[in-house]
Amino acid sequence: MRWENLTDESEHGRAADAALFGADSVTTRTFDTPEFRGITFHEVRARSVLNRVPGASRMPFEWTVNPYRGCTHACVYCFARKTHGYLDLDTGIGFDTQIVVKVNAPEVLRRQLGSRRWQGGHVAMGTNVDCYQRAEGRYRLMPGIISALTEHANPFSILTKGTLILRDLDLLVRASEVTDVGISVSVGFLDTELWRTVEPGTPAPERRLEVVRTLGEHGIGCGVLMAPVIPFLSDHPDRLRATVRAVAAAGATSVTPLVLHLRPGAREWFMAWLGQHHPHLVRRYERLYAEGAYAPKWYQRRITRQVHELAGEYGIGPTRAGQARRIRPAAPARAAAGAEPVQLSLM
Repeated sequence: MRWENLTDESEHGRAADAALFGADSVTTRTFDTPEFRGITFHEVRARSVLNRVPGASRMPFEWTVNPYRGCTHACVYCFARKTHGYLDLDTGIGFDTQIVVKVNAPEVLRRQLGSRRWQGGHVAMGTNVDCYQRAEGRYRLMPGIISALTEHANPFSILTKGTLILRDLDLLVRASEVTDVGISVSVGFLDTELWRTVEPGTPAPERRLEVVRTLGEHGIGCGVLMAPVIPFLSDHPDRLRATVRAVAAAGATSVTPLVLHLRPGAREWFMAWLGQHHPHLVRRYERLYAEGAYAPKWYQRRITRQVHELAGEYGIGPTRAGQARRIRPAAPARAAAGAEPVQLSLM
């Protein structure tokens, strides 16, 4: 997807920025505030925000909405890094600091949902980059998006690492009264040192588990996507146990493990990080991922089996009738045991 496809404008040319972004179609802003220092926002006006997932995809849903491109969570493994290259933006630091904001996303979505051609399919959010990353605190796109989906009683799900979702708690409860809503929070591990280096822009894992707990206290069943499980760093049985135990204590309705996958774009960035922080693991990773983006099936199945056994031990299971207001775990969290891995960015 090129910049011209994001905008209502078709004219290009004149200045260098216009050649990249489209003349008069993008407003670039920087804010001299601590939470946004070093971040550049490119505000675009989208023609469409409903994205159809290719039929060959492993995703368990057909439609997505992504109000942002790029993500200040700065997760070194994020597969969405490659998508920044489609816009001629850097997939490393640029992905973390050059954020594309579809400022008209709520209005465009409302229009698309009202179209006679729309069949009311499930809409997944947070599957590319996090819709509750720091930028959402300023642009506040999600309240309008959730309201539009609620007005049309359209089912949707959200996957996030962000605590900002609690700001929209009342909207989510209201939506659950008219349609199916699924919420999942991504918590791959508890290790503080690992979190600070591999997911430096995200809330701490404990804070994300507080989100799970708070949602549950308000009748919203919340699943946990235990992702990514990072080989040789977070996959020791004791670490898996500690994470599942904490997920259960937070009241999660389900826990679904997803082993790290390294697609082009993310692979180079992650391996550079690995060489800096854990150089002794570089050769092991080269062997483990020698066949492509995914760890071997035997390894994935071993992790899935271990996590599911721990989940059973700690009593994590389907939401009991009457526990939640028509809210089901988000689509990624409903993946069957041993199923092929879905391609989520995990922010």
